[in-house]
Amino acid sequence: MRPAKFHFRSLAVLVTLVLTAAGATAAPYVPRSDDQVLERLPLAPTDPTARELRGLRQALAQQPGRLDLAIQLARRYTELGRVTGDPRFAGYAQAALAGWWEQSEPPAEVLLIRATLRQRTHDFDAALADLAVLLQRHPRDGQARLTRATILQVQGDFNGAAGECAALRRLAPEVVWAACAYGLASVTGHLRASYDALSSLLARQAEAKPEVQAWVLSMLAEMATRAGLNDAAEAHFRAALAIDPSDHYLLTAYSDWLLDQRRPSEVVTLLASQQRADALLLRQTLALKQLGSPQVDAGVEQLRARFASSRLRGDRVHLREEARFTLELLGDQRAALALARANWAIQKELPDLRLLVESARATRDAATLDEVRQWLLQTSAEDVAISRLLS
Repeated sequence: MRPAKFHFRSLAVLVTLVLTAAGATAAPYVPRSDDQVLERLPLAPTDPTARELRGLRQALAQQPGRLDLAIQLARRYTELGRVTGDPRFAGYAQAALAGWWEQSEPPAEVLLIRATLRQRTHDFDAALADLAVLLQRHPRDGQARLTRATILQVQGDFNGAAGECAALRRLAPEVVWAACAYGLASVTGHLRASYDALSSLLARQAEAKPEVQAWVLSMLAEMATRAGLNDAAEAHFRAALAIDPSDHYLLTAYSDWLLDQRRPSEVVTLLASQQRADALLLRQTLALKQLGSPQVDAGVEQLRARFASSRLRGDRVHLREEARFTLELLGDQRAALALARANWAIQKELPDLRLLVESARATRDAATLDEVRQWLLQTSAEDVAISRLLS
């Protein structure tokens, strides 16, 4: 029986769509001076990780049929993409598996990485299809169960996600299956009880691996935020970042919390060298706007160019970010609502719902607000920020 391996992070996911909205085209971004930095390479050539990857690439080039080398290289790229939020690493991972990627029945390891990358690029149906094939072969694959639970929860299929979390109980360490179950319960009417139970569990798990602790702490931080427990939320965010200070997901979530607390200068400091990912550049620019900084215009133009470039590539994986950009930085409320509705049709996490509410309030769209209230009634989901907006 293959041992289960676990990668941890709930990803925001959506599929590729084409929208026509105001601001759908943009002029090329023109640097202000020859000294302006337009892009930073993901890894410096002298970085130990870069040397490791270079060695793996060379070995695979010499022995292109070595599946074990291809899997090792693809996994390293996949993890770098998760931590940094840089989408280029997904392409590098796919390239490493080029000899197996298009096979109708690839090896199980390839299926799992392919599903993970398809999830990350928001190709949900293809990811779930890969996981179905994998689980038919290996029904006790815990990582496949956890990945499937994540996708189903983001899609709003809470019953399906609950089934996968229940299956994990027989396959994974307690902290893994419990976090899966409590994370789901926290958005289906049991927020405070789930937070308390997961907090107690983590306190008993001093021997848990650091990456697992960071994962659970990030979940606790988000639960505490939704419950209005701000002191606890900040403590959890800081504890998680102390373990993994470069994690893209954590940086994004903590920046959002700081922006809600009207502490923009801390966001600017936190993200000083973290603007490669669109989500982090967006938070940095929103912080500059709160500060009234003249530098906000440069951030707006960079984001405008990035989103326009994504549309030209047919890449819509940052639809949530574009909707927020359009609402808060461009002030185009109707275009923002169109983007937020398209995002919500695919992706049903509470930050997506909040963005939909904010856009609907800005346009006085009572019908959309009624839909939101009905969804909250059906799911019993709780979020103090959304409740304030709806009241």
